[in-house]
Amino acid sequence: MNATLLIELLTEELPPKALPRLAASFAETIDEELKKMQFVAADATPTVFASPRRLAVSLPQVLSVQPEQHIVRKGPAVAAGMKGGEPTPALLGFARSCGVEVSALTTMHDGKQDVYAWSTVKAGQSLAEVLSAIVVGALKKLPAPKLMRWGDSEHQFVRPVHGLVMLHGDQVVAGEVLGLASGRETLGHRFLCPAPVSLPDADSYARVMFERGRVVASFAARRELIHHRLVDAAARQGATIAADEALFDEVTGLVEWPVVLEAGFDADFLKVPQECLILTMQQNQKYFPLLDGAGKLKNRFLLVSNLETSDPSAIVGGNERVLRARLSDAKFFFEQDQKVRLESRLSRLADVVYHNKIGSQWQRVERLQVIAGAIAGRLGADAAQAERAARLAKADLVSDMVGEFPELQGIMGMYYAQIDGEQPEVAAAIEGHYHPRNAADTLPQGAVATSVALADKLETLIGIWGIGLVPSGDKDPFALRRAALGVLRMLLAAPLDLRDLLRLAADAFPPGLLSDAVVEEVFGFCQERLKNYLAGDYQVDEIDAVLALSPAAVHEVPAVLAAVAAFKRLPEAATLAAANKRVKNLLKKANGEDGAIDKALLQHDAEKALLDALEALAPTVEAQFAAHDFAAALAALSSLKAPVDAFFDGVMVMDEDMAVRKNRLALLARLAALFNRVADISLLAE
Repeated sequence: MNATLLIELLTEELPPKALPRLAASFAETIDEELKKMQFVAADATPTVFASPRRLAVSLPQVLSVQPEQHIVRKGPAVAAGMKGGEPTPALLGFARSCGVEVSALTTMHDGKQDVYAWSTVKAGQSLAEVLSAIVVGALKKLPAPKLMRWGDSEHQFVRPVHGLVMLHGDQVVAGEVLGLASGRETLGHRFLCPAPVSLPDADSYARVMFERGRVVASFAARRELIHHRLVDAAARQGATIAADEALFDEVTGLVEWPVVLEAGFDADFLKVPQECLILTMQQNQKYFPLLDGAGKLKNRFLLVSNLETSDPSAIVGGNERVLRARLSDAKFFFEQDQKVRLESRLSRLADVVYHNKIGSQWQRVERLQVIAGAIAGRLGADAAQAERAARLAKADLVSDMVGEFPELQGIMGMYYAQIDGEQPEVAAAIEGHYHPRNAADTLPQGAVATSVALADKLETLIGIWGIGLVPSGDKDPFALRRAALGVLRMLLAAPLDLRDLLRLAADAFPPGLLSDAVVEEVFGFCQERLKNYLAGDYQVDEIDAVLALSPAAVHEVPAVLAAVAAFKRLPEAATLAAANKRVKNLLKKANGEDGAIDKALLQHDAEKALLDALEALAPTVEAQFAAHDFAAALAALSSLKAPVDAFFDGVMVMDEDMAVRKNRLALLARLAALFNRVADISLLAE
């Protein structure tokens, strides 16, 4: 029969942050195995359920018995199966492995030769015969490195398991997983539904769990419900919620029957920087802070309870008391930190090891000052402000607040700098120098902040790479990929030379400390990161053509890419790309011949015409390139199609006369050089 299949594993509370990943893996493996064994159609879509106490999946139209299996086994080649009219040991062994006599074998062509074969039809297995093994296999594949045992059992899982439901339609599929026999009974909410819940059939799972079990079994539905109720509650207070997607996911993984409640705290705590309060509420308590229309924190917050009661005052009061203690700690740290100036903390950085091969955080600060000041000069910013910001940028690392909440580094430095009376640009740069923290983060605001942010990431890249700690596979403990991307995002908006900045950073280290090739190696690494970053907006061949020239002026790359994309749309583009590819190959064979052109050795009108065209066009292209009008430069080069075509149609480049050959290769080198002022056109797809 065809019916919906439901599998539920009832557990102790699962890790909330891992819950979506565990549920997806569980459902995916079971779905794949059932489809592989043809119990379910290839286009069937599983429904995933996950709550703190359960992992479950249902699939529609699952067969109770697997279809017949048509099995074909191929054996030895016909030519090698018989010798002297007698079967060879290989053929006898094949027949024996199939459980038949040699006479029962047939022959078939396997695409290369005729071979002996045996075919049979095997009756399909029942769902009950295979389902337990499929579920056990799915559990073994879960992304859960830490397992535990419980009771006197030898079974292992992420958390103790107390129940197993396997229903096919309204029938229990007999089986055993982790020592538990399957059935139709499960448990609902730990407090709101104390009695077991009997499931009449697989299709009614979500409804019965909601109505009788007081459980919203679907993770997605529960998350949407939480989000909707939180937004409504915030709107009633004229506020918005300060929370990221990760907090919504984590809270969804903590509750089965979400109830949104409102609470508050003493307004006196608002004297503490709101980032501290928000982090405390989100990270420690999983609360949802509220912001007013100006983005300022209100002394009200929302919490999601896993318990519904007619009088929630005890729940609200308990959470307010816990938060009050947390906020008191934050207030204490903030007040203590203000008793000394930020600059007075610098001496303590000498005791903080950055890396044993490249020194302490204080030594790093000294390098950052030099690098930031030099970058500021290149940006036309105030070098003294940049150096001052770099000097103070790491001082908050040894503050009490950052010691308790490392996520606030930079933010607390900014506040303490403001309290100390530092210039606004300096205070802003202390916070801004960590930007961008990731691909979605904002860039540092202002040239001073950009100077310090670039210095910070360049120093990390050059220093860590230079002592041999190069990212490998998924291992990147010093986040060099993230640092490189941050540098590139800033340089896309700033007229600076990447190679120059890398040399600047390398020069800040003591001589002989870093590898000699560090600048070029990190430059190549950044080029690869730039290629990946641009891949979503441009064609791969366009990116390859532009980056083939190793552009150090990263801010010009988008304009060059746009010019190359426009050039590709021209009717002449394909022919010129092919011609440039041919030129590139010829020059490679000739070891890159690029000598002077002797006009006296030009024998054919076509090569004379090509040289005339190049000489006439070169000043225009060079001027357009100098003016950064890359699109106009490439458009102008499209006029070379006719003389280039005529040259290759009528001229033998590799002439027997070596002088003539070198002259023609020099002409082609001139052509390639002119085209490559913008990009390597030969890499464009034809």
